[in-house]
Amino acid sequence: MRIYQHWLNEAKQIPSPNFDDRPNADDISLLVIHCISLPPGEFDNTCIDKLFCNQLNPDDHPYFKEIHQLTVSSHLVIKRTGEILQYVPFDKRAWHAGQSSYEGRERCNDFSIGIELEGTETVPYTDAQYLELAAVVKTLLNTYPSLSTEWITGHSDIAPGRKTDPGESFDWEKFYCMLGK
Repeated sequence: MRIYQHWLNEAKQIPSPNFDDRPNADDISLLVIHCISLPPGEFDNTCIDKLFCNQLNPDDHPYFKEIHQLTVSSHLVIKRTGEILQYVPFDKRAWHAGQSSYEGRERCNDFSIGIELEGTETVPYTDAQYLELAAVVKTLLNTYPSLSTEWITGHSDIAPGRKTDPGESFDWEKFYCMLGK
C-alpha cells in the first residue's frame, strides 16, 4: 500500500466536508479503531457514505431521524468485504472521536487517525477486514513517524462510558499478531 498526498492509493475516495486543519499538522500520533453500521446492524449499503457526506435522508429509516444532522467523519472505513473507503486526508482533522482523551491528552481528533470497521460491537469482524486493517496500519506506521503500535486504541478507550466500539467482537490479539507485535 502507498500513501500519496495523505490519501491511500488503494482506497476509494469519497471526500467528506466534515474535517478541518489540525492544530499541529505534524502531530499524527494516535490511531483510533471504531465500528459503524447504518442502520444499526445492517451492512453493505451507502448509508455510511451519506452520513459522512451530510446526505443522510431522515425519511429513509427511523434511526436516521436521530442522526441525520450529525457532522462526523472518520478518515477511513473498511467494509466487511475488505474494501477501503477514504473520506478525509490523513493530514487533516476528521471529526470521528468527539469528546475524548488518551494518555492525558484531550481532543483526540487533533492528533489521531480514525478508522471505522463496518460492523457492530457483537458481530465478529471478517478476515478481509483484519487483513486490510493490518496492511493499512503498517502503511500508516511507515508513513507517519509519530505513530507507534503503543498508540493504537479503541473508541471505547478514549471515550469511556460514552462509546463502546469496536467492542467485544474486535480481536485485539489477532490484530496485533497480524502487525507482528
